[in-house]
Amino acid sequence: MTRLFSSCGIVLLLLWLPLLLRAQNVGTITGLVRDRATQELLPGVTVVLEGTAQGTSTDAEGRYRLTGVPVGSYNLRASFVGYEPLLRANVQVSSGNANVINLELGAGAQQLGEVQVVANRATRVATAETPLSVQRITTEEIKSNPGGNFDISKVVQTLPGVGGGGTGGTAGFRNDIIIRGGAPNENVYYLDGIEVPVINHFQTQGSAGGPAGILNVSFIEDVTLSTSAFNARYDNALSSVLQFRQRDGNPDRLQGNLRTSGTEIAGTLDGPLTRNTTFLASARRSYLQLLFKALDIPIRPGYWDFQFKTTTKLGPKTTLTSLGLGAIDHFELAVPKTASPEKEVALRSSPTSDQWNYTVGLNLRQLLAKSYLNVALSRTQLHNALDQFQDGVAGDESRRILLTRSGETETKLRADVSGTAGRWQFSYGAMGQYVQYNNRFFNRLRAEVRDAQGTLLTPRVDVRFRSAVDFARFGAFGQLTRSWLDGDRLTLSAGLRTDGNSLTTDGRNLLRTLSPRLSASYALRPTLNLNASVGRYYKILPNTVLGFRDTLGTLVNQRNRYIRSDHYVAGLEWLPGPATRFTLEGFYKRYNHYPVSVRDGISLANLGGDFTALGNEQVSSTGRGRAYGLEFFFQQKLTKKVFAVVSLTGFRSEFTGRDGRYRPSAWDSRLLASALLGRKFSRGWEMGFKYRYAGGSPYTPYDLAASQASYLATGRGVLDYARLNTQRLGNFQQFDYRLDKRLNWRRFSLDLFLDVQNAFVLRNPGVPDYTFQRLPDNSGFATTDGQPLRPDGANAVPLLLKNDDPLVTPTIGFIVEF
Repeated sequence: MTRLFSSCGIVLLLLWLPLLLRAQNVGTITGLVRDRATQELLPGVTVVLEGTAQGTSTDAEGRYRLTGVPVGSYNLRASFVGYEPLLRANVQVSSGNANVINLELGAGAQQLGEVQVVANRATRVATAETPLSVQRITTEEIKSNPGGNFDISKVVQTLPGVGGGGTGGTAGFRNDIIIRGGAPNENVYYLDGIEVPVINHFQTQGSAGGPAGILNVSFIEDVTLSTSAFNARYDNALSSVLQFRQRDGNPDRLQGNLRTSGTEIAGTLDGPLTRNTTFLASARRSYLQLLFKALDIPIRPGYWDFQFKTTTKLGPKTTLTSLGLGAIDHFELAVPKTASPEKEVALRSSPTSDQWNYTVGLNLRQLLAKSYLNVALSRTQLHNALDQFQDGVAGDESRRILLTRSGETETKLRADVSGTAGRWQFSYGAMGQYVQYNNRFFNRLRAEVRDAQGTLLTPRVDVRFRSAVDFARFGAFGQLTRSWLDGDRLTLSAGLRTDGNSLTTDGRNLLRTLSPRLSASYALRPTLNLNASVGRYYKILPNTVLGFRDTLGTLVNQRNRYIRSDHYVAGLEWLPGPATRFTLEGFYKRYNHYPVSVRDGISLANLGGDFTALGNEQVSSTGRGRAYGLEFFFQQKLTKKVFAVVSLTGFRSEFTGRDGRYRPSAWDSRLLASALLGRKFSRGWEMGFKYRYAGGSPYTPYDLAASQASYLATGRGVLDYARLNTQRLGNFQQFDYRLDKRLNWRRFSLDLFLDVQNAFVLRNPGVPDYTFQRLPDNSGFATTDGQPLRPDGANAVPLLLKNDDPLVTPTIGFIVEF
């Protein structure tokens, strides 16, 4: 498949080669410039390309337009009196598509008159409300990220404190985002101000993650990750808030791109619909299942996804945005040609997943006097079907191990006001949400165990229930920010939020979820900032937990409380140059009321990194947790054709279970490190390298006796939770590589690329699989006495299969812009 797409790219290049002689290698950059606090359009802003004589100013409607720009990469700088300058590094200009980049300027301190100091502050990504624990990635950084393969979730994993995809106790091909030792479901995601609960294909219900992201990178303008000091407008966040900001469609003409490779084919169109409306639309089809089959890799993920956005200017001060995204997924594990008989049985017994989801939303923005009103209405729906059979004998209900038919629908309305009053910045608002959840669930956990005389030693354990619930969620918030001292050297921001619901026993008691937060930033020097924050954050339990019913049909988890997390963070930010940034932060997170499994006695903070569902059991809000560590981050934006990122995080993550003892969590890999280096060459060549490292993650060994007795009935081993996370995997390492060649001619551009994940074919250990030894001809199980295998497995030969096959994903493809 990769050879096919490589050949297609070469053929297209040869066909279009004559046109290169007539090429007009210039492009366009356009967009709007707004005041960050009030969203007012700013006329007269100076926008220039560093290192060139090209520049312009925004017109009366706040729009700038740079035309005739020679193709290549530039740093775009915007400056205006009374505002801090803004630097957008590595802006790619091609002759195929106009680059639409909207900019937001924040008010600047008045005494910062020195040109060099002002230039340095242009690289700062923090805001007054969130002065630390924040990182921003632009669309060009996403596109050029080695091993990222245009997947935003993979790119985020290079940032400090972020594990996942094998670096945080999950499988190497997953996109789970593990922030500072927290579980995957402790993050929330917003797309243009609309909450988007599902951003990955094959999402673990009640958690997050999956093999591939849904969001189309062609839509994205930038991504902001906040790992603490969350603005009070965001609810349900314990570990991070990820904000995805999309660009607008080209207001001048219809344009688009076609991206194809060994893993997918995707098409995007954007342009004007009417005089006041622009649009973006895309569709994508995965070829991952074909690539992995060709590479003899057992993973078989296949999917479609779709995305759109429209922006309508209803009046001089009123803008209406609509957006949507959705996915259709099928996931299974197949048997590679080189699999042993034991591995074949383990793979055939793995669950299959069929899932679809969508989110649609409307966002109305009305400019007011030195403020603006946002009203957002959205709807998300998810359907999840999981099936697992012993030995992979699909359709034989007597061998069924797992069945899930589950659906969630959430309709959310949010209204908030943000603005300024003198030297104060403020925001306040409220939200309401209607939640519907249903589930038909069966899971065989273990078979009954009897001795030779037939006496029952351990009873069979099945979980079986049906459930349907609907309830309301509601919340309100307020935030105030102001700068103090000479030159606004000290900035303080305080927020308060409360949330409730109509389902849990104390859900209407808003005093129980009061969550104050305070942050401060002090300029020790014009380029050196001391930042700190303290805050309390709450999260409601996942719908899979809230909707669980026991054998009597009772909602047994209604008495459980919101999970609480208290954050304490302090750090330094140094901006020594116009495109250079260093940060050093220490953090401590303390958890209370974390759900603990009544059945197994473990904290649910350890779960969520597989393809089943988190929850579906009775829990108690008795767990506690703590995560603490130190982060270092260095970023060099594009300078002299080189860009680089280095991040280091040392941390501990521990949670308690039924016994109240702190134990390492499944995400406690202790050390995370990543480094990225990119170099742009002449004639459109670009090369990038990325390296990631993580310490070994803890895992729970098998209860060998229970596993042997239950294996024939369940097709898997039984974990010994009395020894929770007492063993560790080996260290994780991965080296990724990317090479691009860009060609431009009149109204068209072509990007040929090679992207390789795990280019050095490194083995990264995973949790071993429990199974029984098979006969050499795979006709049955080997036994210790030569007799047929007993139902209780007493004469079986148990095996622990290594799970360290190297996963290498090479892809060759091209992007055509027109």
